[in-house]
Parts: sequence; structure tokens; C-alpha cells
Amino acid sequence: MRIQDKPLCSRPYEKFEKYGESVLTDSELLAMLIRSGTKDCNAEELAAHILCLHETEPSLVSLYQTSFEELYQIKGIGKVKALQILALLELCKRITRQKHACSLKVSSPKALSDYFMEDMRHLKEENFIVILLDAKCKMLGHKIISKGSLTSSIVHPREVYKAAIQKSAYSIIVIHNHPSGDPTPSKEDIQITKRLKESGDLMGIPLLDHIIIGDGLYISLKEENYI
Repeated sequence: MRIQDKPLCSRPYEKFEKYGESVLTDSELLAMLIRSGTKDCNAEELAAHILCLHETEPSLVSLYQTSFEELYQIKGIGKVKALQILALLELCKRITRQKHACSLKVSSPKALSDYFMEDMRHLKEENFIVILLDAKCKMLGHKIISKGSLTSSIVHPREVYKAAIQKSAYSIIVIHNHPSGDPTPSKEDIQITKRLKESGDLMGIPLLDHIIIGDGLYISLKEENYI
């Protein structure tokens, strides 16, 4: 059924206007962005299909995991709609970052995990990031050190502390994600943490923490007494 053939009270735009955004399903909200479907699939059905690309049922998690190439290949989406959807996702990430940046206390593992959570929780591969701090624990910046499986051969203290020296960092925190969604540290995570801590102690640029991001969860290795 075409959306325009539905009763007014069942159409996303009319529902939004009359009852507010909270009554709309994820598929209906996405359908408002997509606007039109194809002759075989209306905008809501198209939205539901997108939300199921990586999940068995419609889920916003699937949307975060979907690439431009996957969107572009869907009949009825095309380049412009694909870019609009990805632009909306990027805006959501930036809103979250800016919201937490206003009150960010870098010495707090929760604040840091909140700041990086939306960027890292849906990544399909591990990203290892060094966060560079000044003497007052304010963030000077951050840099991706590696992507892929986390091993000591990929995450080398030389690369981590090279970034710290270039920015004249007083101390550092490292953070990486677990694509499985479970932030429980592995044996490799603990080994790398100890190696970085030893290197930092020698160089006078201490490692303050290593935070692991899962799906909405985090673990601080400092809080777990590994540092």
C-alpha cells in the first residue's frame, strides 16, 4: 500500500504533526527522511528493509553499521538519499560528542567513554586511539594509532608516544573498541596496557588509563587495577 493511500492518522508526517515524534516507530521516522519509495515498496517498507540489513528485526543499530555502498545499492535509495541518511548519522554522533565535551572531565573514565561511545560502539573492526592530555588533564587532541585486531605488533609504544611527543602531551589515555560489544579485556589488552605503562613511566609521559568500549558499555583498566 502506498503511504498516501493510508488513513491520515497512519501517515508518518501527519502522525508526527498531530501526536509528536515519540509515537513514531524507527521505520516511520526514517521513512520521513526517505520520503518516497518505489512502485513495489513504499517508504516505510524501504526504511524497515534498511533497518534489517544487519539485524533480524528493524533496529537502529543496523543503520549505524550500514555503509554508503550498501545503501546506494538498494532500489529506491540512490546516491542523494544514501548521503542524506549518512549525514544524519554523522550529525547524531557530533551532537553526542558536543554534549559531553561541554562538561568533559578527562580524568573520568565515564566521561571519556560517553564522548567516544557513539563513534566507536558500532565499528566493525577494532580502532585503537591515543588521547593526548595537558598538565590540567584537558584534551589536546586524539589520534587513531591502528585499525584491526589488537596485537602488540600493531599497537607499538613507539607510535603511541610519537603522537604524544609531537603534541607535547603531559600524559595520555588510550581507548579502543570491541566489535563484539563485550568490553571485557582480553589477555592481549592487558599485555599492551602494561607495556604502554612501562614505556610511559620511562619517558615521563604517564599512561593514566586504558578504556575499552563495548556496545553501550565500557571498562576502565585503571578501575580494574591493571594500571
